[in-house]
Amino acid sequence: MGAGNHTGVSQFLLLGLSDDPDLQPLLFGVFLSMYLVAVLGNLLIILAVSSDPHLHTPMYFFLANLSLVDICFVSTTVPRMLVNIQTQSKSISYIGCLTQVLFFFLIFAVMDSFLLTVMAYDWFVAICHPLHYMVIMNPRFCGLLVLMCWLLIFWVPLIHILLLRRLNFCTGTEIPHFFCELAQILKVACSDTLINNIVLFVATALLGVFPLSGILFSYSRIVSSLMRISSAAGKYKAFSTCGSHLSVVSLFYGTGLGIYLTSAVTHSPQRSSIASVMYTVLTPMLNPFIYSLRNKDVKGALERLLGLGTTCL
Repeated sequence: MGAGNHTGVSQFLLLGLSDDPDLQPLLFGVFLSMYLVAVLGNLLIILAVSSDPHLHTPMYFFLANLSLVDICFVSTTVPRMLVNIQTQSKSISYIGCLTQVLFFFLIFAVMDSFLLTVMAYDWFVAICHPLHYMVIMNPRFCGLLVLMCWLLIFWVPLIHILLLRRLNFCTGTEIPHFFCELAQILKVACSDTLINNIVLFVATALLGVFPLSGILFSYSRIVSSLMRISSAAGKYKAFSTCGSHLSVVSLFYGTGLGIYLTSAVTHSPQRSSIASVMYTVLTPMLNPFIYSLRNKDVKGALERLLGLGTTCL
């Protein structure tokens, strides 16, 4: 293979999850089903929150935003993989890899993390400062929180892409993944990636550890506050209302952490690819079920929404 910089490389090859041709129809069917469930489930959450006046509160405002981000998140990886399986092609253009997958994937992944942190803060204010909740979490402040999250995340993928453009890649570079994951791209570069890896490590620490620390701090204060409640029924109700968010946080950060631990221990690209399915596809698919099954308000709104749709038909 001839070496060349990014101007001479027109495409990369995504190896996907398996080279076995007999598995391709099964992979296509499974991932198409998971994608449709993820999109439809999150879309129902958005419609339920927007159509039901009872859900026009800060908590459900953030939930609707999380569902929107999850739709975008899963849409950056799965459709491209399905097209590649259907056309039996592994190629993705250099520009497509940097923009369609890498740029937007990073944006929505970080936005997921930020929104989960904002939702933890919302629970903290609701439980620890209930008398001042509506004053603190007013609509203007909630809107500014979401807007600030969007403004903060755009510089992250931009810096990574600018640093990637200085790297050299070999013609016909193969990426052992089903999407253009940054760490895998750095591993197959033909030039020194020290600066890129340092920036990746710092960005992961800032945008992963700090939000998670904020979530843990919020819940430590919430637990401390709940321990002072004398009523067992009151404690159970408060803990149950936080259960959905805690489940989503555990699923998102647990699978993400598992990927990096798996990569560090096994050094197997194929296992890393399979592990990536957990947080890129499975988490967005399960989030609507977690919130709808554990939340009576969301279940009621969904029933009214589907009931209205049935009546109109």
